[in-house]
Amino acid sequence: MRPTVPSKRKVIRSMNSTGIVRKIDELGRIVLPQELRTKLDLGAKDGVEFYWHDNFLMLKKHEPACTFCGSADGIIQYEGKNICKACRGKIANFKEE
Repeated sequence: MRPTVPSKRKVIRSMNSTGIVRKIDELGRIVLPQELRTKLDLGAKDGVEFYWHDNFLMLKKHEPACTFCGSADGIIQYEGKNICKACRGKIANFKEE
């Protein structure tokens, strides 16, 4: 059985309109209003992920994830890679056969 996918109209109705319109500048930048930055818990230098689907652009605050398992629990960076607490434990206990 195939999963049901909501229609575009249903998706649009479930989204909240902010009523805010912003112009794109000559460099392609858009200023996110303080109200939206607060709701998304975005600060200066925070990363933002962009999602595109059926002519809709969505923004989400970037949350770092573990390179190995995708978890976001207790992330640290080592040699440029994100590693969670559980994977650090597995690596520490790794024994080559």
